[in-house]
Amino acid sequence: MTPVVAFFNSRGRVGTTTLVYNTSWMLRRQGINVLTVDLDPQADLTSAFLDDRLIEELWLDGDHRTVFGAVAPLFGGAGDAGEVADPYVREVEPGLGLVPGDLSLAGIEEPLATAWHQADHGDARALQMLAALDSVVQQAAAAVQADIALLDLGPNLTAVSRAALVAADHVVVPLATDLGSFQSLASLGPVLRTWRQGWVDRRVRADGPGLPEGRMQPAGYIVLQRPVRVDRAVGDYDRWLKGLPAGYHRSVLGEAGTGAPPAAEDPRCLGVMKHYHGIGPMAHDARRPIFLLRSADGAVGAHQQAVQNAYGHFADLARRILDAVGLGELVRG
Repeated sequence: MTPVVAFFNSRGRVGTTTLVYNTSWMLRRQGINVLTVDLDPQADLTSAFLDDRLIEELWLDGDHRTVFGAVAPLFGGAGDAGEVADPYVREVEPGLGLVPGDLSLAGIEEPLATAWHQADHGDARALQMLAALDSVVQQAAAAVQADIALLDLGPNLTAVSRAALVAADHVVVPLATDLGSFQSLASLGPVLRTWRQGWVDRRVRADGPGLPEGRMQPAGYIVLQRPVRVDRAVGDYDRWLKGLPAGYHRSVLGEAGTGAPPAAEDPRCLGVMKHYHGIGPMAHDARRPIFLLRSADGAVGAHQQAVQNAYGHFADLARRILDAVGLGELVRG
């Protein structure tokens, strides 16, 4: 089974898609075969990898060559519902694959919510539906011989997010240096524990083979620094940066007390990343990671220095993530 890492926070605008996109490219640069799966119904990760023309072809194709197309047969309704179809994987480059997202994924929200309650009573079909996204991830990972799979989840506590986390061995929490991120931890931690235990209970009652473990183990957090605004004091950013480690340890890890080391010294902090707001749009237009931008893409002068800095930052982040999920030997070897 391929190890699966979900990037998830219930708050939006914390850089989740940016982190998944650039980290996947960096892992590939380190010789690791990577599968990325877009499980956000907004499909922003797909838009980062692919141009609009290609996305239109994938979405308007009669078979929906997307994650939704793979699970759609299972959600066809009672009586004629089928099985999870072989997922389509778009090769971005050799060793880096994408299971494209799809706005239609939002359409399975209600069936998944119903299935969660039905599975509590041992309904086999409901359990199969809840494990559908795991089936897609593992089938796609096996097809491209991925060493690791990265999941991009939407910023909400929905049934789709819960089913996506059932597929996850590890959870990385992206955070921004603001009040919203700090407050999001208070709800995210308890919800993760509730979903994890809820799946364990359902899996035990089912007492059958083939269901994912749904470990959802906290792997750590990543802080994406916001650009300093003229209407907000620098001290505000410093205050939230100092508060995030304690919030993570208390709410996500369930540790008593309010003490925690600073982010720079916290082993649970996988990285404090710059916002790179100056080269972010440039990277999106070029369909390239920010650390591989060239002068032809517009990265000249100070932007070129930012590109070089970004390479080092994401190389370090990729290594820390691998260590946190027990795959550090893939690079060291």
